[in-house]
Amino acid sequence: MKYLIILGDGMADYPIKELGGATPLDKAVKPHMDYLAAHGICGLVRTVPEGVAPGSDTANLSVLGYDPQKYYSGRSSLEAVSMGIELDDNDVTYRCNTVTLSDEDNFENCLMLDHSSGDISTEEATVIINDLNGLFKNDKLDLYPGFSYRHCLVLKDSQTGAVLTQPHDILGKPIRRCLPKGQNGKILEQMIRLSYQYLRHHPINEERRNLGLNIASAIWFWGEGRKPALPCFAEKYGCRGAMISAVDLMKGIGKCAGLDVIEVEGATGNINTNYQGKAEAAINALRNSCDFAYIHVEAPDECGHHHEIANKIKSIELIDKYIVGPIIKTLRDDGEDFAILLLPDHPTPIRLRTHTSDPVPFALYRSNDEQDGQVTEYNEKSASSTGVFVDEGYTLIDSLIQK
Repeated sequence: MKYLIILGDGMADYPIKELGGATPLDKAVKPHMDYLAAHGICGLVRTVPEGVAPGSDTANLSVLGYDPQKYYSGRSSLEAVSMGIELDDNDVTYRCNTVTLSDEDNFENCLMLDHSSGDISTEEATVIINDLNGLFKNDKLDLYPGFSYRHCLVLKDSQTGAVLTQPHDILGKPIRRCLPKGQNGKILEQMIRLSYQYLRHHPINEERRNLGLNIASAIWFWGEGRKPALPCFAEKYGCRGAMISAVDLMKGIGKCAGLDVIEVEGATGNINTNYQGKAEAAINALRNSCDFAYIHVEAPDECGHHHEIANKIKSIELIDKYIVGPIIKTLRDDGEDFAILLLPDHPTPIRLRTHTSDPVPFALYRSNDEQDGQVTEYNEKSASSTGVFVDEGYTLIDSLIQK
C-alpha cells in the first residue's frame, strides 16, 4: 500500500460575491478531486487547534500527524533547518520577508502593500539580504538569504517574547501599530527602519521600479522560533516518506521528521510552479524507497493573499490536472493499492487575504475500498454536508496510514 497527502495550501475559502456566492473550489473544474470525494470519505477537519494561530506551520504539522500544541516551536526555526542553518538551543530565529511598503515621509504612515515584494526572484533577494547583512551582522546577529521573499534572521544566545505581526495579515493597512514590540522588539524595529532607508534606491529596486514591479522597500520580521525537534515519522508510522514542496517551511518540517526532502526543478511557491515535476517526484519516490509522499502546493495560498480570484481557481484546476489525475492513473497502471488524503492546511479567504482557523474539507480515498460516497463534488459545502468532522486534526493521518 502506498500513501499520499496532496495538500493545496490555502485552497479553502469563503463564499465570494464576485463568484455569485460560490468558492474557488465550487468553480474549479477538478474531476479527479471530485472522484476522490465521491468514492472516499469526505468531511471537515480542524487542522488548527483552538487558540493556536492559523499558520501553514501549525496546520501542516497537524496534517503530518504532529500535535502543534505539543511540537510547535516557531515557524522560522523550521525554515532555518531547511536552509541548512546550524542552530544552538539558545538561538532565536525570525522569518524575514522582503516587503513592499508605501513611500511616505513619515515611516509610521507606511502601508503594507505587498508581503512578497512582487514575488521577487531568489537571485534579486539574495543580493538585497546579503547587502543588508553587511550592514547589520555582528557576533550576535546574522541574516540568511532564502527563497524568493522568504529569509531568516538568527539572534544568538537570546530570549523569546517578541510581539510580531505577519505581513500578510495587514495588507493595505498602516504598519504603525504592528511594528515589533516586546523582547528584541527594539532591535527588530530598528532593522526594519534602516532597511527602509537603505533599500529605497538600491540598484535591484531601481531596476524593478523601471520594470513596473513591486520593490523590496523593507524587511519585516515575524514567526519567532527556537530549534525544533520532531519524532521520526518512520518510527511513528512504520513507513519511509518523502516531502515535496517549494518552500523552506515544508522542507524544514520534512527534514525534522526524517522524511526525504526532494527538490523539484522549477518549483516556485506560486502559481507558475512545476506541477508535473512534483507529481513525477512523488511517483518516483513511491516506486523506489518510499511508501508515503507529501505533496505541498503553495499556489492557492499565494493567490488568496494577492486577492487573485481567477488565479486561485486556476491553481486548483492545475493541481487536479497535473498532480491528482496523473498520480491516480500511474498508481493504477502500476497495479499498486494506494490511499490519498486530499485537503488544504487552512483557508486563505480571498476577501480577507490572510489565513483563518476554520475547519477545512478533506477527502480520504482508498483504492482497495471504494465508497459509494454521500457527495459528488469536493468543496466546502459538500464536506460540511456529510456530518463527518475530525476535531483533532493531527489524528486524521491515522486513518490514512493503517499500521
